Amino acid sequence: MTETDNQNPTDQDETTIRRYIAECSNWGRWGDDDQIGTWNLVGPEQLTHAASLVRQGKAIPLSMPYDQSGPQTGQYGRFNPILYSSLTGTDVATGQQDLVALGLSPRPGVGFSDHVVIMPTQAGTQWDCLNHVFWEGRMYNNRPASDISATGSAHNAVEHVADKGIARGVLADIARYKGVDSLDPGYAITSEDIEGALDSKGIQVLPGDALLVRTGFLQARRGNWGDYAGGAAPGVSLHAAPWIHRKDIAALVVDTWGVEVRPNEIGYYQPLHVVLLVHGGLALGEMFDLEALADDCARDGVYEFMLVAPHLPITGASGTPVGALALK
Repeated sequence: MTETDNQNPTDQDETTIRRYIAECSNWGRWGDDDQIGTWNLVGPEQLTHAASLVRQGKAIPLSMPYDQSGPQTGQYGRFNPILYSSLTGTDVATGQQDLVALGLSPRPGVGFSDHVVIMPTQAGTQWDCLNHVFWEGRMYNNRPASDISATGSAHNAVEHVADKGIARGVLADIARYKGVDSLDPGYAITSEDIEGALDSKGIQVLPGDALLVRTGFLQARRGNWGDYAGGAAPGVSLHAAPWIHRKDIAALVVDTWGVEVRPNEIGYYQPLHVVLLVHGGLALGEMFDLEALADDCARDGVYEFMLVAPHLPITGASGTPVGALALK
C-alpha cells in the first residue's frame, strides 16, 4: 500500500465518504433480498437494444491472457495463473497413455490432453462481486461480512449474476480525449472528463449501460508491469460517484488494477469501492484490455457496442475471471 493508503482519515474525509454513501446507496432499492445490485438495470429492453448494435460482424476481445506473464506480484495472495498438463501429447507419443491397452482404441496414436489451471479469481481481467468489499463489517444490501467463510459466501456471490454481464457498452477513451498514450499515475478521472470524452463522439450514457473507461495504463505497463497491481495509477475519481449513480450505470469497467485513482483521494482505502460497490451495488470490471477496442472505435467512429462478459458461476466466490468481448 502507498503512504496515502495508510494515513488516518480526517474529519473532512469522514464527512465526504458518508455523504457519498448516503447519496449513492441502493440498499433496499430492489428489495431486501437482492443480490445482484445494478445488474437489475439491465432487462429485456436493454438486452434487445444491446443486440441491435451488432451490425458489422466484429468480435473484439477485452480480456488479458491468463498466464504467467500477467501483472500479479503476490500481494493479497494474488499470483499469476499457473497451467500444467495432467495428460499430454508426449504421453501418447511415448506410450504412457495407451488407449489400445485399455481397449479404448483399435490403433496407437489416439489419445487426448488435459490441463489444470490454478489461479486466484481476481488474477486478471475480472468482475468484482458484491461480497468483495466491506464497510463497517457489512457488504452490499446490509449483509454481514461474517456471511463469508473459508468455503465461500452465503450471499452476494458470483453465482447470483451467472446470467449477467451483457449490456450496451460505451467507451470513454479518456487517454485519447486528453491527447496522451496513457494517463499519469494519480490522475483522477472526473465526471466532466467522462462526459467530455463521450460527448466528443456523440455518445450518451443510458440507464443500464456498461461504461468502459480507457486510461491507457494497461498498455503502458504491458510486459513491464512494475507496481501496476496495487501501485499508483490513474483511475476514476471518488467525486464522480454521484454522477455514476445518477446515470444508473449497470457496470463500470476500467483497464487498471482497481478502477479508482491511486493513491486514493481521501484517507480511506479504495473509497470508491466502498461507495459504489458496497453501497451502490455497482458491478466493477477490472483489468479489462481496452486497447484493441479503442483502436477499432477510433477507426470506425463507433463507440457503442454489445458487451458480452458473462460471469463464471463459481459458487461462493467474490470475483470471477471473464472472457469478455465487444460485438459491433
